[in-house]
Amino acid sequence: MRASAFLYPWDVVGDPRAAARIADLGVEQVTLAAAYHSTRALTPRHPRHRVVTAEHAAVLYEPDGRWASRTLRPYPAGAWAPGDTYQEAADALAAAGLDVHTWVVLAHNSRMGAEHPDTSVVNAYGDRYPWAPCVAQPATRAYLTDLAAEAATRPGAGGTELESCGWYGLAHLHAHDKIAGVGLGEAGQYLMSLCFCGGCRAGYAGHGHDPDELAAAVRLALDPVWRGAATDPGWAGVEKLLGAETAAVTRVWREGCARALQEAAVGAVRAAAPDGFRVLLHADPVAHHCGANAGVDPRHILSVADGVVVPCTSGPAPLAPFAAHAGPDTVLAANLTVVAGMGGSPGTLAADARAAARLGATELRLYHAGLASDDDLALVGTALSQIA
Repeated sequence: MRASAFLYPWDVVGDPRAAARIADLGVEQVTLAAAYHSTRALTPRHPRHRVVTAEHAAVLYEPDGRWASRTLRPYPAGAWAPGDTYQEAADALAAAGLDVHTWVVLAHNSRMGAEHPDTSVVNAYGDRYPWAPCVAQPATRAYLTDLAAEAATRPGAGGTELESCGWYGLAHLHAHDKIAGVGLGEAGQYLMSLCFCGGCRAGYAGHGHDPDELAAAVRLALDPVWRGAATDPGWAGVEKLLGAETAAVTRVWREGCARALQEAAVGAVRAAAPDGFRVLLHADPVAHHCGANAGVDPRHILSVADGVVVPCTSGPAPLAPFAAHAGPDTVLAANLTVVAGMGGSPGTLAADARAAARLGATELRLYHAGLASDDDLALVGTALSQIA
């Protein structure tokens, strides 16, 4: 089973031993960040630093001239990844015999939301989510589509993985986060993630719903949740809170917008890429879910992309809906966290990989070789030797 390790360019650049260390794990591929959101990351083996703070979402290469007259454009990285840090890292990894694929984060950008607030998701209470660009807005979707094409097709890359290629909502790790005091459940999370920006309000109206009345209905539906009422699991919980007909209207609008972005982004990447270039999406098989693993309809997304990367750290069950629609060349990559300190289980990697294979996984993704401890990496190397 082919395995790929996630890395940031700063894990490699400035560390002459990094590329060989990754190759020695037994992976065939590295999924290397080319466009990434703000983060604070450990670099436990780097000879020059131990913590890298990426202060804002940025491209980790030098963007081309297509952005010169655009209002929405990618931000260059600061001192944490100056110049074309991506390519410097990619070249070192390729020299160590590793295939390099790009890792591109799309609809997750707090700086864009701060500088261009009209691009952000707005909830039913009027609160903006600056980290979450609204994918219903044509200008934002055009920006994300062009970003996908540019960032994905870096020189020498054999494929790409598009993360956050859909709706982002309330759930978001944030500095000094303090939003867990009320258990919203899946249904509450969905309602708090519905967007009421100008574009979405027009979209709801086009589906026959007055947006003011819809926002009021969402707030009314959430009242018992704020008082501590439990919600039913799954989509049934949303229907119970909001009513089946109203809930369906929101879903039709949102899923149509997400599909439009996904189809446009994949199409733009393919148009810019050489033959044989693989395009995968980080995906959740529950279409109304939000986040880095965008909710999708499995049948539809596998008709658009070459495959998906599916979160499996809590078990391989999310693979099954994709496997039901997979063709002979479809990539179903099981994404397993191998950093024990982040909730991963590198010691059970071999067993977890076999369980994923039984549910249709064709490849593995290991999150994240740059963040893992030496002990974690030793366990990963042992596991990969057992499942080779």
